[in-house]
Formats: sequence, C-alpha cells, structure tokens
Amino acid sequence: MQKRWRLLLCVWGIALFAALTYYAVRFKREMHPGRSSRYFWWGGDRLDSDPLNRRPLTTGRTQPCAQDAANCIEWEPDSIWVDSGLMEKALVLTAIPAFLVGLAIVRGFARFGISEVTTFMAAMPVCITLWFYSVGWMLDRWRYKGRVRLGGKPVN
Repeated sequence: MQKRWRLLLCVWGIALFAALTYYAVRFKREMHPGRSSRYFWWGGDRLDSDPLNRRPLTTGRTQPCAQDAANCIEWEPDSIWVDSGLMEKALVLTAIPAFLVGLAIVRGFARFGISEVTTFMAAMPVCITLWFYSVGWMLDRWRYKGRVRLGGKPVN
C-alpha cells in the first residue's frame, strides 16, 4: 500500500499552518510596532501570553501616567475583528477535529498559567499532522481496497 495521501496531506497541512502563522506574526508586528504585546491573534482566536495576569505592568496593560507626561497610557484591544481568508478557512474546515483538540489543550494549559501562544505553537502542528495522517491513511486504505476488489494488482 502506497503512502501517497498520508504524506501529501501532512505536508499540505503543516505548510499551510506555517504560512498562516507567518502572516499572523507579521500582523502582530504591524499592529504593535516596536513593543511587545500580550495578545497574539491567530485567525480569529486570541491567544494570551499571560493568562493568569501575573505580569500586569509588563504585558502592555493600562499603566498610570506620570504627572508631566501627556498621552502616556498604553492599551490593547481585548478583541478585534478578523476576516479569515480562504486559506485559513480551508485549513480550519478540513482539520476541525485537530483544532478542537488543540484549542482544548491550549485552554487547559492556560488554567495553569502557561502561555497560550507557546502551547498553541507546540500543540497545533502535532494535532494537524496526526489528523491529516489519519485522513491520508484512510484514503490510502480505501484506494488499496478498491484496487484489490476490482481485481487489480495491489501496489506496495
């Protein structure tokens, strides 16, 4: 049985995830030039780098002004409107189970104060790879069984 679909779908899923993550990093840099930000938006999901708010003054939250400084308050929006592109919709729709498991992992670790950004970047490639490998395995098996049923010679 050839492993054509397993490899192809895994590579497609990881490449698309990497490209969309690169776009999200560029978006974050354009939105907050020259300073770090507490939140990271991957598509429509807001990921918090400090979920338990342990570092409130260093994560870009509202800070009090000095007496002589004008317009010194920094703030971040808690939500923004993100219009998902075609590629992001395609990845999320084809890998819904992977994203559901990945986001459950992210939210679970966030309860312990672990950065959602770090957990997302570590868990999602694994979840996407496992999901697309499983789908590819089923497609390869279905193709193999179809050839055997039709009397064709199975190819290893």
